[in-house]
Amino acid sequence: MTDFFRTRWRGEAPLDLLFWRDMLLIGTLISVASSALALILLGLKLPLWLVLAVHFLPVPYNIFLTIAVWRTAEKSGGFKAQLMMLGSALWLIATVVA
Repeated sequence: MTDFFRTRWRGEAPLDLLFWRDMLLIGTLISVASSALALILLGLKLPLWLVLAVHFLPVPYNIFLTIAVWRTAEKSGGFKAQLMMLGSALWLIATVVA
């Protein structure tokens, strides 16, 4: 598990894998699941602080993924890497707002 985080933090994971699978697929699924659970908790009339905590729980992981994409893209260089940096920033905004 630590190897997963270490390779991404160091920019050693393949950029395509990091962007498409780790961030867009898995990160989005985690965010959607967290939001769905928060809505369920809200429907059950649980305390608002708990609902918000569950909703925003994946934000540190999403920030980590975004930074990892940026670090890896900076090493790779090129137009595709720049597009992935932009896409990751937009994705982070979308996951925090939604």
